[in-house]
Amino acid sequence: MIKKKRTFGVSTWLWHSPFTTASVSLLPKIKEMDFDLVEIPVENPELIDVVVVKKALEENGLEASICIVFGDDKDLTSGDEGLHKNGFAHAEKCFALAEALGVSYVAGPLYAAVGKARLVSEEEKKKEWGRAVINLRILSGIARKYNLDIALEPLNRFESDLINTTEDVLCLLEDINEDNMKIVLDSFHMTIEEQDIRTAIQNAGDRLIHIQVSENHRGIPGTGLSPWDEFAKGLADVNYQGAIVIESFTPENRELAAAVNIWKKLAPNQDEFARKGLAFLKKTF
Repeated sequence: MIKKKRTFGVSTWLWHSPFTTASVSLLPKIKEMDFDLVEIPVENPELIDVVVVKKALEENGLEASICIVFGDDKDLTSGDEGLHKNGFAHAEKCFALAEALGVSYVAGPLYAAVGKARLVSEEEKKKEWGRAVINLRILSGIARKYNLDIALEPLNRFESDLINTTEDVLCLLEDINEDNMKIVLDSFHMTIEEQDIRTAIQNAGDRLIHIQVSENHRGIPGTGLSPWDEFAKGLADVNYQGAIVIESFTPENRELAAAVNIWKKLAPNQDEFARKGLAFLKKTF
């Protein structure tokens, strides 16, 4: 039996934000580092010329994945329908970009603004959960027009009060009940929220279609406390065949660094972060 080559990727957030057409200048370096895939976080689709990006990906022999997050003006759990409309409009632009790049799914916390974390009443929680279910069904239908799956991402308690664990996202998917709604898991959030990482991955099962990784302190994989052996065993248990993507952030972009609470350098430089992280991932997975 021929063993399929593992796909390793890196998010351009490691170097800068937002991704624009000019960001294709990173691709030769990413390829030279021996990554297979580049993850494009789409903050503003208007800044991206998909024709130029697609050509650059092809020229550098790189696959792409698409990550989407919502800011404060986009929220499918809010009582403000205007925020729902903003979320749908932004997501659809990202879906069109993903389809043009030949990507089969998009990933991220496409339910509420990152950082929406509050202590609210059980009654309000039920209302927001219900809005998430209704609006994510609508988003699922929009994604189908572009032949896309959506991988929903649980975030840690400091970034979301809706879904924090694999169990949470599975409950949400059960209520949504759409077969193009899947799961992305991020090792950083998991080390904060899960009781057993291997079991959490097992529970995600074949709905798990994307993996993001960084260390428990958001630094280079392999330099902290994350239980990487258990993570690798979990992926083997479910025969995970998708990409494993380094996602961390540059402290050089003050707005981005503040949004994710990175107050110091996590590596001597971002290139070293990428190279050492990839070497560790290849050894571990």
